[in-house]
Formats: sequence, structure tokens, C-alpha cells
Amino acid sequence: MLINIQFIKIKGSQNLTQFVSEHLDKLSEKYEWLIRAEVYFKEENDPTGKSKICEIELSAPGPRIFASSTEESFELAIKKTVFELEQQLKKRKAVFAAY
Repeated sequence: MLINIQFIKIKGSQNLTQFVSEHLDKLSEKYEWLIRAEVYFKEENDPTGKSKICEIELSAPGPRIFASSTEESFELAIKKTVFELEQQLKKRKAVFAAY
């Protein structure tokens, strides 16, 4: 699976790139029909402290799969986003199995 990572209006980080790549590689091993992942890291001003945003869009057969989360750190946002994607992928796999 091809992974494209973009940092929007923030400085890029090798650690974040490696962290998200590891998590997406695990998804790719489990769901071999994934084609590409677009990952976006953003930061917003939020008085609650949850200002780190991670958005991931997966290209796969059928409609694209998208998840986003806002947390206190990018690592937490990545974990939550990947968890949400995995829930959607399980549903998509069940649909494939039905055919």
C-alpha cells in the first residue's frame, strides 16, 4: 500500500511519519486489498487542549474510507483514527464475503 503523508501548516516529523506508517502497515497486512492511504496532520487553536488532528483516507475497492480524530497529541489521534478505519474495514470485508 502506498502511503502519502502531508503536514498542513505544521512542521513535519520523522517520528510521526514512522508511527503512522507502522500502524497503516499492520492494516495493509490484514486487508491486502488496500491500495493507498492519504494522511493529513493539522493543528487548530482549541481551548480544550485537543488541537491535534489526524485525517486518513484509504483507497480500496468501492467507496473511499475516511476517518478523522482530534486529540491532545498526534499519537493518540493516529491510534483513534486507525481504530475507526479498522471498524469500517471490518464492515467492508463482511460485504465482500457476502458476494
